[in-house]
Amino acid sequence: MTQQETDRPIKSVVVVGGGTAGWMSAAAISKSFGGAIDVVLVESEEIGIIGVGEATIPALSQFNRLLGIDEAEFVRQTQGSFKLGIQFNDWGAIGDSYIHGFGSIGRDLGLMPFHQYWLKARAEGRAKDIGYYSINTIAAPQGKFMTPPSDAPPNSPLSEITYAYHFDAVLYARFLRQHAEAHGAKRIEGKVVGVNQRADNGFVESIQLESGQVISGDLFLDCTGFRALLIGGTLGVEFDDWNHWLPCDRALVVPCEKFGPPTPYTRSTAHKGGWQFRIPLQHRTGNGYVHSSQFCSEDEAAETLLKNLDGPARGDPKLLKFASGKRRKLWDKNVIAVGLAGGFLEPLESTAIYLIQSGINRLMNLFPTADCDPVLQDVYNQQIQFEYERIRDFLILHYHATTRDDSEFWNYVRTMSIPDRLKSVMELFAANGQFFRDGDELFTLISWVQVMLGQGIHPRAYHPAVDWVASNDVFALVDHVEKVLEANVRLMPQHEAFIERCCAARSAQFQVSESHKF
Repeated sequence: MTQQETDRPIKSVVVVGGGTAGWMSAAAISKSFGGAIDVVLVESEEIGIIGVGEATIPALSQFNRLLGIDEAEFVRQTQGSFKLGIQFNDWGAIGDSYIHGFGSIGRDLGLMPFHQYWLKARAEGRAKDIGYYSINTIAAPQGKFMTPPSDAPPNSPLSEITYAYHFDAVLYARFLRQHAEAHGAKRIEGKVVGVNQRADNGFVESIQLESGQVISGDLFLDCTGFRALLIGGTLGVEFDDWNHWLPCDRALVVPCEKFGPPTPYTRSTAHKGGWQFRIPLQHRTGNGYVHSSQFCSEDEAAETLLKNLDGPARGDPKLLKFASGKRRKLWDKNVIAVGLAGGFLEPLESTAIYLIQSGINRLMNLFPTADCDPVLQDVYNQQIQFEYERIRDFLILHYHATTRDDSEFWNYVRTMSIPDRLKSVMELFAANGQFFRDGDELFTLISWVQVMLGQGIHPRAYHPAVDWVASNDVFALVDHVEKVLEANVRLMPQHEAFIERCCAARSAQFQVSESHKF
């Protein structure tokens, strides 16, 4: 490239593929850059959408705020409900149940996090299960929910309610399309049949549609899902398969009729060959059995799924195939893979949409000129690799830390070798309850503590600094936190009542796509 080309700003971005990844990308770029960059999204109605990620994590609210989206309208338009965390049933052992809740646990004291004091009180028989010391994990099973009141004092537990959403991902993509087009993004209907590259450097120059139309661009975002049309099919970036650690590679999915009020949490129930999710929306419930084809047949999966639905199924289960892993590079030349095209980590902790959001955020921070400087690419790819690996390890923890031995599947994951870093994390926590967050990894101490305790990793001791505080003061702290949280949860309305008052979907919106998603 000449010096002039190197310094030339990007004037056009082509988003190849729609769905959640495509329209999140188009909405964010068109909003952030205004009319300075032409944004074109190409999608085909024939190909359809895999709606991955009906359940989300709290980070999505930041993305919606970036776009200026009104929360109530967003929930209303997507048939959404709210999520305080994930309930895990039968994971550590059959009969066990715990909630991985968002937000905080208790009140830290001095340099020590609350759970260290809880460990001492628990050992002395002076504390209940850890779930009694977080407002989210108390409120969720009671069906309570509210957003933090604007007049709540800063030290009130009500001001610390942290939440995410359940929603119809197809409706979310439609909702984002409205925002993207309102800020100048253009949609073109068509199927890509060819990709043209520059002879001098291999950059993608244009795509050709079945209609014969050729669409050129400076930067291309590959949002073509598992097909990975550009990053894999054209540029040949290899895929690293993590199936040996995350053996689930299939999902049978089906919606069912709504049964009772929507719960303010996702439910994940472990079965012999995998696990089943339940995601409550305003108009229906999303369900799926995520399983390993190595240990569970499709017929067995279908039988398990259908007999564990809350209400009548809306149609027959649909089979989705996937592999947990990622491309070795998500940014190569002038192509950036967003969403499934770049990688996928099974939906156990609802991270699919977050990884789309994270990729978009990193692109904004490292936005290139037309030459797509390799230095920027290297930083982007290193950061993405770190993020995927840390989330991967957190997911592996759920499978490996178990006493279940009732099937080949559980015997495999319980005894398999695991990444060295994860092994060290588990050993440190088992010693005296410590966890050290590595840089900007997604899941914090609160998440790791809840899941490790929930999966049955019980520390042999607590941090010695806890004994610097008088035992009676430790017990008083734990008792006080429990009483204050109980009192605050009593003030919270029921989840369904909150939705009806603030963001209930209009009756006309109940005629929505019944696409099967997970």
